[in-house]
Amino acid sequence: MAVKQISVFIENRVGGLAEVTDALGSANINIRALSISETSDFGILRLIVDDVNKAAKVMREGGFICQVTDVLAVAGEDKPGSIAKIISALTKGNVDMEYAYAFFAKNEDLAYMIVRVDDEEMDRAVRYLKDNGIQVVDEEDVMNL
Repeated sequence: MAVKQISVFIENRVGGLAEVTDALGSANINIRALSISETSDFGILRLIVDDVNKAAKVMREGGFICQVTDVLAVAGEDKPGSIAKIISALTKGNVDMEYAYAFFAKNEDLAYMIVRVDDEEMDRAVRYLKDNGIQVVDEEDVMNL
């Protein structure tokens, strides 16, 4: 049930993010969701894209350091409390989230959340989410949003 995410390390300077997004756009790679965290020197850009292998190749050829990781994609109603329900389910299962970010799909009444948990906790996280009525979305579904 995991979705592949690419993390790209970029220098924290004017134009750094533009270089990554321009390279992906030029390679006809569609960004479905993104999150960026930064320090004073560098940023970590986390992306859900429609072709993660091609994106990783483009990034490496462009001189960027990148990594592909497994994350969970979950869907909830686009209304107050939906994110709390997702986090509560993981908390009940004693699943530690490393990070999370949300995105919305056009023409749907659902909101989506990307959740990174330790690889060893992935199956337990999926079980607790499903047991609490939360839809875990597979990679194909995310690409078709």
